[in-house]
Amino acid sequence: MSLLVLGTVALDDVKTPSGVKKNMLGGSAAHFAMSARLFDDVHVVGVVGKDFPKVHMDFLKRKGVNIASLTVAAGETFRWAGEYREEDLNTAITHDTRLGVLSDYAPQLNEQQRNCSHVFLANLAPTVQEKMLDLMRSPSFVGVDTMNLWINTSLKYLRRILKRADLLVLNDGEARMLTGERNAVAAARVLRSMGPKIVVVKKGEHGVYVYGGNFEFGYPAFPVLRVVDPTGAGDTFAGGLFGYITKCRRCDEKTMRRAAVYGTVLASFNVEGFGMGKTAPLTMREVDRRWKEYQQFCALA
Repeated sequence: MSLLVLGTVALDDVKTPSGVKKNMLGGSAAHFAMSARLFDDVHVVGVVGKDFPKVHMDFLKRKGVNIASLTVAAGETFRWAGEYREEDLNTAITHDTRLGVLSDYAPQLNEQQRNCSHVFLANLAPTVQEKMLDLMRSPSFVGVDTMNLWINTSLKYLRRILKRADLLVLNDGEARMLTGERNAVAAARVLRSMGPKIVVVKKGEHGVYVYGGNFEFGYPAFPVLRVVDPTGAGDTFAGGLFGYITKCRRCDEKTMRRAAVYGTVLASFNVEGFGMGKTAPLTMREVDRRWKEYQQFCALA
C-alpha cells in the first residue's frame, strides 16, 4: 500500500447557474481520491454518519477506493450547502455547514495502513491532521492542505504540521493570509521556510505556481469553455498532483512539472460537471488526450 488520504467525506448541496444538486457525494478526501485513483491505490481515512447513503459507499468501492478506515459513527454526516453565482464562479457562498460527526472525530487506521509511504492530509482541522500523522510509522512523503478557517483559528497547530510536511498545497488567498505577503511568489518563499520542501499555490482560473527551492515554475489553467460546478476542483487538483508523485516515488523538478499538469488537467474535468460527474468515469486515456491538448495550449512559439 502506498497512498493514504485523510479528509472529509461529505454530503453537498450545490447551486450554480447550471442548476441545483442535493445530497451529492463530496468532501476533500472524496474528490482527492477520485483523481488520485488513476495513478495508485488510494485509502481514504475519514468519518461519516449513519445517514450516509449506501449508494455512495458502493460507488467509492466500485471506483477502487479503499474505505476500510472510513468510520461510520452515530450522528449526522458532515454537510455543506453553497452557491456559485454567474459574476464570480471562483468564489463559493456558503449557506450552511453542519459538522456532525466531524466535531469529535479521531482518525483510526489498521496496522497495514500505518505503513503507507505517501500520506496526504487534506483539508481538515490541523489537530486531526496531527493525530493522523502520529499514527503513521515512517511515511516517506507527506502532503498537507489547509484553508482560511484553520489559519484564523488553529495557526499554532497548523505551523506544527507544516514543520512535518514535504509538500504544502493551498490557494493564493490562503498563502497571502498565512504569510502576509501580497503575491504568490513571495508567499511561497516564506511558506517554504516554515517547513515544506515544496509549495504549490493554486490560483483557480489563473493556474498554479510551484516553488521547490532550486526550481520554480507556473502553468495556466486548462481553458474550459463552460464551468458547471467548481466544488472540489482544488481537491481534485491535489489528488492528481499527489497521485502522480506517489506513482513515480520521487519528487524532482521533472516529476513536479508533470504532476502539476496532471492536477491541472484533472481539475478541468471536475469543473465541467456537478460533483464527481465528470471525474468518476475518467480513464487515463481520456486524461492523456486532454494532456496533449494542454501541451498545445501551453506551447511556446
